[in-house]
Amino acid sequence: MVQYSATHLDASFAALSDATRRGILERLGQADASISTLAEGFQMTLTGMKKHVSVLEQAGLVMTEKVGRVRMCKLGRYTLEAEAAWMQQQRALWEARFSALDRLVEDLQRKEA
Repeated sequence: MVQYSATHLDASFAALSDATRRGILERLGQADASISTLAEGFQMTLTGMKKHVSVLEQAGLVMTEKVGRVRMCKLGRYTLEAEAAWMQQQRALWEARFSALDRLVEDLQRKEA
């Protein structure tokens, strides 16, 4: 069984739970951007964007670097592999449960017929 770091899963799922933060990741997937550019694109205050970027940075999904007076953002090195593996494991469990339920319903329908 794959071992997951619950702390990191919590941080990454919390970061991904917000539509704006998912949008930031999509935007940074196209090109690096400054926090100011991101704030403009999302029609948000600079302070608000800094908070979103901070959450993403704490989860390892975004890296920031100060370049002169500008803070640049780019995708982090974290790849979400543990999250994808956890979701796949949960999917397999639910598929097995639904398959068992399907078999039970089919057995009951055959008995009634």
